[in-house]
Amino acid sequence: MAANPQERTRRRLSTEERREQLLTVGARLFAQNPYDDVWVERVAEIAGVSRGLLYHYFPTKRDFFAAVVRRESERMLRLTAAEPGLPVREQLGAGLDAFLGYVEGHAQGFRAFHRAEAAGDPMVREVYREGLAAQERQILAAFAADPETAPLTAELPAVRLAVRGWLAFLVAVCLEWLEERELTRAQVRDLCARALLGAILPQSP
Repeated sequence: MAANPQERTRRRLSTEERREQLLTVGARLFAQNPYDDVWVERVAEIAGVSRGLLYHYFPTKRDFFAAVVRRESERMLRLTAAEPGLPVREQLGAGLDAFLGYVEGHAQGFRAFHRAEAAGDPMVREVYREGLAAQERQILAAFAADPETAPLTAELPAVRLAVRGWLAFLVAVCLEWLEERELTRAQVRDLCARALLGAILPQSP
């Protein structure tokens, strides 16, 4: 019997492609549901693979969700990486543009990443907090490299606290923006840039 044309043309996914497929499905389900309500069997069903194959890539649901969170963290860091030599104000605008583009283009992954804090698993929460800490370090490094803001890093605990608070503000704004869309991307970018600069830079008398 001749093979089905669809079977002849179906391309076998590489290991990396299959892993990415599973993480994409996971990001969607974890974005839409609490951690405890996501079933590995459902992930495998949507991806069209056996449960055993999914467990081959990710030994437990905890490992799977942690991998989803880690992937989104690494993606955000790559998109917002600082460009040496550029002033902070320029880097902030460009970085926020890239970040908001990520939020729009990978809304499910963004939501899934920020659901991790509410997950009951300590390992998943630790991966999430490591991701936030990496974002914080990236911003502080950009401040330290700019002559305008470098002197402020002498008060590092206060600056670090301001950055940490601003990251929480940024997340809240982006999650609301994804739902309501009352502002343009440029308006959200400018709002978030003003919030960070206002928290860091000295105020005029």
